[in-house]
Amino acid sequence: MTSKENASNSATEPAVPLVRATRIFEGPAGSPFLAPRGVFLAGGQLMVADTAQNRVFLWRELPDSALQPPDVVLGQPARAETGRNAGGKASASSLFYPSGIWSDGERLIIADAWNHRVLIWLAMPTRDGQPADVVVGQPDFAGNEPNVKGIGSPPSARSLNWPYGVFSDGQQLWIADTGNRRVLHYKEIPADNFAAANGVIGKPGFQERDYSHEDPIWPYSVKIGPNGELAITDTQYYRVLLWRDWATALHQKADVIIGQPSFGSNGQNQFGWFPQANTLNWCYDTCFYQDGLWVADTGNSRILWFNTIPEQHNAAADEVLGQDDFNTGSENKNTIRTTEGSLYWPFQVCTEGRTMVAADTGNHRIVINELNR
Repeated sequence: MTSKENASNSATEPAVPLVRATRIFEGPAGSPFLAPRGVFLAGGQLMVADTAQNRVFLWRELPDSALQPPDVVLGQPARAETGRNAGGKASASSLFYPSGIWSDGERLIIADAWNHRVLIWLAMPTRDGQPADVVVGQPDFAGNEPNVKGIGSPPSARSLNWPYGVFSDGQQLWIADTGNRRVLHYKEIPADNFAAANGVIGKPGFQERDYSHEDPIWPYSVKIGPNGELAITDTQYYRVLLWRDWATALHQKADVIIGQPSFGSNGQNQFGWFPQANTLNWCYDTCFYQDGLWVADTGNSRILWFNTIPEQHNAAADEVLGQDDFNTGSENKNTIRTTEGSLYWPFQVCTEGRTMVAADTGNHRIVINELNR
């Protein structure tokens, strides 16, 4: 971990380190995580999308050991099973490459990405393999084609294509409809199957397929801040798009860009050999925290911290987790050995209170950080 001054070759160190303690969580013994991409904390409960094994784990309390078994497993008929759609066809209880997760501790929403749908449990699941109550993006639980009718079909207000990210403020719902290069907005969390979105971000209409460099190119994650800010992590253009008010995103371009100096810029690390405090490389998630912002700079195997939400394009991060400085972007800090403080392609970040969890995808684990600030 280092400060922005460190990146400028100053000896100044932050008065209080960001992280007080770190521990590692690898999933249940005998059937541990494999490339987990989604992680979420809500009401003290931990939810992990064990993406490559097509299942989601739920713990009613934050695990206190590295290999603690889950309380509930979703997506498979048996805890150790890992087949796509449980080895069969899509159903209300199956998953195929689950990714983003949201919960308020009472409801659960999962982006079931490769089934081209989002699943909703209107009450937290209490038993293994419990079927979802609602499906978004498909007319029923058996459907799993992109945009309902298959590859090449035009999108609509009801369809999805590789939705990787979900977020809610407890009433409204946002879906990162990644393959359709847009974000959908629902005024209420749907209670019925195949609900139509109320608004679209990144397109002039629901059936549009063309895209501009001023709009989200590959929106993987969508997050709403405590004061109504909107962050869309735009993976393929190595940037995060910020709006000061989410409602304005329905009719205007982003106010601020993190990771690039302008809308027309799209270079990995801004075409540099090495990362800097203001560059990104295959970023996949953003997390609002207190007055600032975490960014999962996945391709640089680091998580960036901004003390305040940037007001101008191309802002430099203040601190970094996973690397010794801002100019290193290799997996596990230039070593083949995984360490407690290292990262290898972190995909998603979530905080609750002063606890931060990160999906350390390349290391097949969840990193749990207790924060000082």
